[in-house]
Amino acid sequence: MCGIVGVLGQHEAAPILVEALKRLEYRGYDSAGIATVNGGALDRRRAVGKLVNLSDLLVHQPLAGKSGIGHTRWATHGEPNERNAHPHQASHVAVVHNGIVENFKDLREELTAKGLSFESETDTETVAKMAQYYLDQGLSPRDAAEQTVARLEGAFALAFLFQGEDDLMVVARKGSPLAIGHGDGEMFVGSDAIALAPLTHKITYLDEGDFAVLTRNSVEIRDAKGQLANREMRTIQLDTTQVDKGGYKHFMAKEIAEQPMVLERTVASYLNDGAIALPRNAEGAAIDFTQIDRLTIVACGTAYYAGAVAKYWFEQIAQIPVEIDVASEFRYREPPVSPRTAALFVSQSGETADTLAALRYMTPRADCILSVVNVPESSIARESDFVFPIHAGPEIGVASTKAFTCQLTVLLAMVLEAARQRGTLDDATLAHHVETLTTLPGMMSRTLNIGTASEKISAKLAEARDILFLGRGPLFPLAMEGALKLKEISYIHAEGYASGELKHGPIALVDKQVPVIVMAPRDGLFDKTVSNMQEVMARGGKIVLVSDAVGLAEAGDGVWKRVEMPACDDLIAPILYAIPAQMLAYHTACAKGTDVDQPRNLAKSVTVE
Repeated sequence: MCGIVGVLGQHEAAPILVEALKRLEYRGYDSAGIATVNGGALDRRRAVGKLVNLSDLLVHQPLAGKSGIGHTRWATHGEPNERNAHPHQASHVAVVHNGIVENFKDLREELTAKGLSFESETDTETVAKMAQYYLDQGLSPRDAAEQTVARLEGAFALAFLFQGEDDLMVVARKGSPLAIGHGDGEMFVGSDAIALAPLTHKITYLDEGDFAVLTRNSVEIRDAKGQLANREMRTIQLDTTQVDKGGYKHFMAKEIAEQPMVLERTVASYLNDGAIALPRNAEGAAIDFTQIDRLTIVACGTAYYAGAVAKYWFEQIAQIPVEIDVASEFRYREPPVSPRTAALFVSQSGETADTLAALRYMTPRADCILSVVNVPESSIARESDFVFPIHAGPEIGVASTKAFTCQLTVLLAMVLEAARQRGTLDDATLAHHVETLTTLPGMMSRTLNIGTASEKISAKLAEARDILFLGRGPLFPLAMEGALKLKEISYIHAEGYASGELKHGPIALVDKQVPVIVMAPRDGLFDKTVSNMQEVMARGGKIVLVSDAVGLAEAGDGVWKRVEMPACDDLIAPILYAIPAQMLAYHTACAKGTDVDQPRNLAKSVTVE
């Protein structure tokens, strides 16, 4: 959420900043702005809504200067309006900020007592005012920024720009990611590498607590203790085609269609000579699942549902007891941790604030910290003992699609290796499961053929106010994921339930106006699911059955709509059945005309609590 860009360049900064901000739109935002230094003078432009509004404003009110900062804001303090938009300026200093300053009220009261006034409702304006106060006390821009950062509590990424300083930018990072890009006589700043990809491939990621002073030809980084820090410069070869729509109407449609390709890459990266090959740690050691008696899985949103599927796999296949919790609850529940417990954290961005906080709670308590992430350079990855990349590539649509199926695929590979080490599967069964995993990309390609059927059904679903999803076993988390997808992008109220739980309350919601989408592969629980469907149909509910040809035939009459899936091994059914969940949500949102890629109020990378 929110996006920061900065440039100390050789060319006009405004168009560079706007283009970089466009590459951060996926993070979610409701206003945008830029500030530049031109001939020593500091000025800014801000606009509410999409970046096109800022672009239009810059046509009529151009902003010159080769040094600048920019921001896309996802509102936390104060409603989305121009007054609350970033950058915030206090006389000779402008600031952009991701995160939340938790002590801003105390700082605001302190500054008000000193005679300073405020025009916005934001916590960020306090940062700008505090820096200006220190400037007024005679401190240099660098020292003013450093003293200001030292006063802040909470999570933040910050970039400061100063009047009269067209070759200076000061940045700081605590709890929210920030990267520095190195050019030829130029320097760049971005919330992630995607923003900087067209500008440079040389990236330095700031560590937690870092404070950096940038000029066009130098970077000085100090760590949380104020000591000079030597952070690694990495060469990032980001395929810029992955952040273009490639002819699709929406990024989400493109990312759904990409899944066979990215899954092939993911599967290949976890296999070696027909066997599972998991990444090793920094010392070259392999993870030893025989030393794990219990696994705690922590995640948020879609990543949580991936973890919930993995709970079934770890317990049934590898015989490892699993506890799973949403990160925002886990971090405050402060659960006791038994010996020989490993903690597994799942996050697409690797920067999810609650998940990162939960990881830090478990680091001194768990025997081993594992992470499944899409960004190997992320905070969660860097603070883990073992990192399992999902290799999904950049995911721009806010509603996760390819990252979810890649997370499931990596988790399944981990389960199979755990089963091998612990001896919970015989050799023939293990070999069959590994072979099934290799068929996943091809099966995913076949599954995408349901697109036409799902589009027709979605035209009807778009008329509903409430929709229920049902599933059993590892398809229960898929039911919850399907409901989440639908409500995220179509704004239709939807809930996912375990099929057997329906009679314990939710069946009261069933009537002729409520579609009930049933995820039901022809597995050992299919007959039980059919019984639950009969309960729904007896009360006039409209069943949308998602199953293979045999399952659809055995379900009998009374089903309202059908989505025919290819027959598949039970092992990979949760991964393949993510496709109808995604497609039904996507086509329903299209039918309603909502903003598919950037649904209201949501952000891709949730870096605040």
